[in-house]
Amino acid sequence: MKETLCQYLACPECSGELTLKIDERDGEEILSGELACAGCGRAYPIHSGVPRFAPVEADEHQRETAENFGAQWLEFDHLGEHHEQQFLDWIAPVRPEFVRDKVVLEGGCGKGRHTRLIGRWGAEAVIGVDLSQAVDAAYWNTRDLPNVHIIQADIYRLPVKRVFDYAFSVGVLHHLPRPADGFASLVGRLRDGGSVSAWIYGLENNGWIVNFINPVRKHLTSRIRPRLLYYLSWLPTTILYLLLKLIYAPLGNSRLRNRLFYADYLGYISRFPFREIHNIVHDHLTAPVAFYISRDEFESWFRSEDLEAVEIYWHNRNSWRGFAKRPSASHAEAVHAK
Repeated sequence: MKETLCQYLACPECSGELTLKIDERDGEEILSGELACAGCGRAYPIHSGVPRFAPVEADEHQRETAENFGAQWLEFDHLGEHHEQQFLDWIAPVRPEFVRDKVVLEGGCGKGRHTRLIGRWGAEAVIGVDLSQAVDAAYWNTRDLPNVHIIQADIYRLPVKRVFDYAFSVGVLHHLPRPADGFASLVGRLRDGGSVSAWIYGLENNGWIVNFINPVRKHLTSRIRPRLLYYLSWLPTTILYLLLKLIYAPLGNSRLRNRLFYADYLGYISRFPFREIHNIVHDHLTAPVAFYISRDEFESWFRSEDLEAVEIYWHNRNSWRGFAKRPSASHAEAVHAK
């Protein structure tokens, strides 16, 4: 971690200030040490350059999800050229210039590919949070950027202050035991006038996954050891990859496109390399928890947090992306006055 991270941190238990103790450093990077709370006396270790705030033994579903996805992101730790456009599609209408000079929070950073992009786009600071061991991959993928920070923490108990201009979560909230609470936790760290983006699996048009793929994932594949699942998922990946390259890619701009099954999504990913298709297949087989969320339910998250300027978009006809702003202090005061 970098010492500049301290200004954004707070104790997840009592919101108290944290004092830094350094045991080992490498230039600007603090490799080991401790963050101690003056208020409640709790201490949090810094190990391999990452502050660790998150024991997950108490919640079996969170523990299993963190372990499975942590193993996945450590295996699929590459950063491809196509990721930037894919990320922009997930957080639209946000563009790179939107985050310039902003303080940004990412809920569920995985291997850090989006965290790195936000840092490269000129954010004042971006903090990527993840519960899993994938923080180790994220740290090594981003440590060269002075404005990027990685912490291991529970999204429900974020160890950060309410100072963020923008918060986002891509592909993570639907894997939480309580997705709406995870969204609320991110919004709760926004300053007045800050913005939030989220992308989640949609319920609409995904009945075949909910009814057929989900039971297999829940009762079988999510229970397989990650390394074995990595190899077992090669077969469905190879079949899907051939379909994408031989059918969906060539017919993408033809009249026959609309006759193809799941055309919007499969046509979209048909340009991806084999390793990314493998990642996608593995992702759908490894998660112990995966919710498919309707537009109405997704929209209710934004209403519950009294957000304004809400924009919800249908993405590839199988998922939802949303963007909104937290009211400014003056606007909130005016509303409460009424």
